[in-house]
Formats: sequence, C-alpha cells, structure tokens
Amino acid sequence: MADTTTETINDEKQNQLNLDLVKACEEGNVEQIKSLIEAGADILYHDEKGKTLLHIACEKGHKNAVSCLIRNHLAWNSVDFEGVSAAEYAKQAGHEDIYQDLVEEGVRTEVLLAYLDNREKKPEEKLAASNADYLQRPLKYQDDKLLDSELNAVMMGWEAPIMEKTAKILCPKEGLSVMNIGFGLGLMDEALQKYKPAHHTIVEAHPDVYKHMLELGWDKRPGVRILFGRWQDVLEQMKDRLYDGIYFDTFGEYYDDLHEFNDHVPDMLRDTPEATYSFFNGLGGTNPFFHDVYCRVASIDLRNCGLTTEYITMPMTEQDSEVVWQGVKRRYWSLPTYNLPICRFEL
Repeated sequence: MADTTTETINDEKQNQLNLDLVKACEEGNVEQIKSLIEAGADILYHDEKGKTLLHIACEKGHKNAVSCLIRNHLAWNSVDFEGVSAAEYAKQAGHEDIYQDLVEEGVRTEVLLAYLDNREKKPEEKLAASNADYLQRPLKYQDDKLLDSELNAVMMGWEAPIMEKTAKILCPKEGLSVMNIGFGLGLMDEALQKYKPAHHTIVEAHPDVYKHMLELGWDKRPGVRILFGRWQDVLEQMKDRLYDGIYFDTFGEYYDDLHEFNDHVPDMLRDTPEATYSFFNGLGGTNPFFHDVYCRVASIDLRNCGLTTEYITMPMTEQDSEVVWQGVKRRYWSLPTYNLPICRFEL
C-alpha cells in the first residue's frame, strides 16, 4: 500500500512539474524553464494532439524560450501528431523570426551530421548502392505514371511543367551538350529535345525503363546516347565531355547520393556563365519547413563545390487533385510551390 501511495505522490509531482513547465513555455519564462528542467520536468512532454513544448513556445512567439528548449536538446524538427512542425506553428502565428531561427538550427544540425556521417563511413560504404532494392523491382507504366511494384511513384505526369521550365534554362539554344540522369517518363528528355541539342546523354539504371527507352527508339535519335547503369558505375563515360546543361533526377537514392553527385558536377559542367546544373528538388516535399531547411543545405553543399544556387519559385496546383494520386501508395509532394534550383559556377 505504501509503495502505491509513493508512486501516486511521485506521479502527481511529475505531472505538476510538467504542467508548470508548459506554463513557463507559454509565458516565455526562460529562468523558470531552466529551473523546472533541472528539477526533473519532462522536456519531451506533449499534449493529446502531440504539441511539444517547442510548439507552445513557437506559437506564443517566445524567441528566447525556443532557444532555451533547443539548447536543452529538444529536437528542432519536432512535429505534432498531424506532422506539423513547431516552426510552422511559429510561421502561422506570424513569428517569422522564430521560423527562420529554426531553419538555421536545422541547417546547422544537418550539415554537421552529414559531415560526421561522411567521416565515419568507410570508402566501400560510400560506394554501396543505396538503390539496389529499387533496381530489382519491376516497374510499370500506367497512364501518366511510372510505378514500382509497391505502387511508389517513380515519376508522374504532373511534373511536366517543372521539366519544361528546367529544360528551357538548361538548353536555351540549339547545338548545346546536355545530360539527364534518370529517364523515368521521359519528360525531361522530351523537353530537352525541343531545343535540338547537339549532344544529349541519358543515364538510366533500371532495366525496365531502359527497355522502354529502346522500344520508343531513343537509341536511334540523332545526337542521343544512352548510358545504361547506375551513374556511379558509368561515371567515367559521363565525364568524356563537358556539358552546357546537367539534370539529376534519380529514384531509390538518398540525399547522400545527390551530395556525392554534386561533387562531380564541376568536372562535367562547361566553365561558362550560362552553363547550368539542376536537380529535381523533392527534398522535404511534403513539409514546407523541412523543404526550406533542405534547400539551404543543398545550397551550402553546392557552394562548397564552387556553384551558386538560385531558386525560382513555381506555383504548383495540378498535384493537389486526389485523382492525380489515385493508385499511388503515398504522396511525395504536397507543397503549393516548387523551388526550381539553378546552379552555376561562381564567375
């Protein structure tokens, strides 16, 4: 009986500490927040909707309280049960400065983690095929979609305006040399062909897509060469010429793969003011806060490669329709705008 009573008292004490910490976050009382954390209040507390202490401080606009919570190891990327980040609470409440502070925190953390992860990996691990599983799955073309065996969308027709606009930037006049990594539905390559490039290299790793390309006669188009294989495996062939425009859009890979490819871009991109590199910017494509963070991280990575990055904002509406995503396992994009990256040498 005594043990039960003691547990009840301890639970009540803990609950009160947590409630006091919530109140301190609502009021922005930094000293009280510190004191309560030291006293054992649960910094990982969340309410019935999944709102964390960071959500509360962000929503109330208490900049110093937000900083205090982050310094006490509350995750910068905390989300509620609906997947809404604390930073979005700040933005929705009009606290843009706090939103930007959390973007900066996310960028610092991601860059540091990437650096540490890269140091810890062995050379053979860096070369491991992260997309090996994807390449073994059969793909099927269905209307304006390319789907894998688990109904994940590899590419969809709603991306066409992105590819059209990007192609015009990559290949603004006839007679240029361009390369696209990842054929998919062929949207980018069809768009590039409109500008009559003299040399058009396409890199495609999936056997079903490669077969589809041959059936469509892409291997017989003037100036087109197809390199069948993972870009990591055909890299030396890719590097046999310089390109005026390069596009990267692979499936089944991670940001590490994009980061690795970025390192090779300066060796393949022609050293002129107009030469442009771009990639499908689906990073964090279902959350505006995470998307902002990853856009900044990508810019930093590219700056380290000697490239400046500008983002052109495109409104996106077609992909909002439920019909568009019918038959697809999950959405990989739900944001109202797309940030099209334009990467060029710093001259």
